[in-house]
Amino acid sequence: MRAISLLQPQKLVFGTGALSQYVEDTIQAGRARIWILIAAPLVSRFEEGLRLMEKAGLKVKVTVYDNGEPTFDLYNEYLKEVKAYNPESIVGIGGGSVLDLAKILAAMQDSTGQLSDFVGINLLKGRGTHMVCIPTTSGTGSEVSPNAILLDESTLEKKGIISPYLVPDATYIDPELTIGLPPKITAETGIDALSHCIEAYTNKFSHPLVDDYALRGIALIGRNLKRAYEKGDDMDARSAVALGSMYGGLCLGPVNTAAVHALSYPLGGKYHVPHGLANAVLLPEVMAYNMSSNIHKHVQIALAMGATEGETLEETAINGVEKVRELVKLCDIPQNLTALGVQKGDVAELTGLAMKVTRLLKNNPKELTFEDAERIYYSLF
Repeated sequence: MRAISLLQPQKLVFGTGALSQYVEDTIQAGRARIWILIAAPLVSRFEEGLRLMEKAGLKVKVTVYDNGEPTFDLYNEYLKEVKAYNPESIVGIGGGSVLDLAKILAAMQDSTGQLSDFVGINLLKGRGTHMVCIPTTSGTGSEVSPNAILLDESTLEKKGIISPYLVPDATYIDPELTIGLPPKITAETGIDALSHCIEAYTNKFSHPLVDDYALRGIALIGRNLKRAYEKGDDMDARSAVALGSMYGGLCLGPVNTAAVHALSYPLGGKYHVPHGLANAVLLPEVMAYNMSSNIHKHVQIALAMGATEGETLEETAINGVEKVRELVKLCDIPQNLTALGVQKGDVAELTGLAMKVTRLLKNNPKELTFEDAERIYYSLF
């Protein structure tokens, strides 16, 4: 068995009250200058924590983020603010967009390089600023991963910076922060997390250590997302999906995702389709395409999802794909690209952009050619 490295935050707090724990830990640590990037809807929920931190003598600058998915241009704007403030600690409180941006800002605060210099795997070689992530959605897993994804608007490509130095020093996952999250975002981010687990489990470079996380995440999300979507104040369901999302995030470093994400990135780049929504539309079709590569693993996915066991392995695996498709439908997520505003005439361009995401396509359990990718896109109209 080959060796893999599983990177995690030095401190990982999960459960009700985790946000309060962050405030207590920060006051105790006594870091004098803190810069917080926070999603707009969360500002009021952090007012008490901010008051306590300032009362303890900490200097805290709060910047509200309401810009959608992060871009290279936004990064450059925020980096000027960060460098001017010169914080000892950078904190992201929000969904994946906020966390990804906060992570890369913490890593680049002391750098003189351009962001484009670090696009790829292990090109970012250090980070001098303390970094904390506090997720408020259950989706990207960015709070425990070494990944940050930003849109390069000049090329319409989503580009990844992958480095151990993007793993936060501390992560606080408080399921209470997902209460009040709109059902639509709950569903889309939940399917994003599910796709992380499924793509890690079926990955060409899968590993038993990560398989355990992935299968547990599939079961938690697959069996609880509908309830979290329908009844947003159900703490048991919210906690289960949050935990499943965390497991998915832990899969991203050592194994990562594959064709679902490679095909979804152009939809976000060209049409600004939210990442989770794009993954949700693509996931069942890519699963069906990959199923023959490892029928046994797709059977385990089906069973983890709670699908009916068929008379043959293939039938059970197909039931698993249909269970995912059913979950997407029950969460009222569109099941075709037309509903997302995608034009058939753009398929060749989308395919060309997707085929550039080689860092993910190489992970797919079944080789995906240009023609295969085109067929998957066309099947979704």
